[in-house]
Amino acid sequence: QMQLVESGGGLVQPGGSLRLSCKASRAITSVFNSHVMAWYRQAPGKERELVARIFDAKNTEYSDSVKGRFTISRDNSKKVMYLQMNSLQPEDTAVYYCNAVSGRGASWGQGTQVTVSS
Repeated sequence: QMQLVESGGGLVQPGGSLRLSCKASRAITSVFNSHVMAWYRQAPGKERELVARIFDAKNTEYSDSVKGRFTISRDNSKKVMYLQMNSLQPEDTAVYYCNAVSGRGASWGQGTQVTVSS
């Protein structure tokens, strides 16, 4: 499975923006491209939830809570997935995890903390 490393988390004020990145390694581009990529998040005391998923450059889906505010994308040539997060709110505070799924299984990143607070 691919090794996934998230970055880009941090502390922002409500209404602010962040862009998360998930870099895949130990995989060639074609292998990265074969994976459905997704962002999950887990807030303190809550279960991990799907935030957004991208099957390819055109086929994406979002949770209702982030729809219209977050944008998921991927750059297969760089083996990177992004999550552009705009209009962040305190309820978006969570550890955000990168996920990759193929027919062979799934991989997870270590997570990156996003904190939205005044």
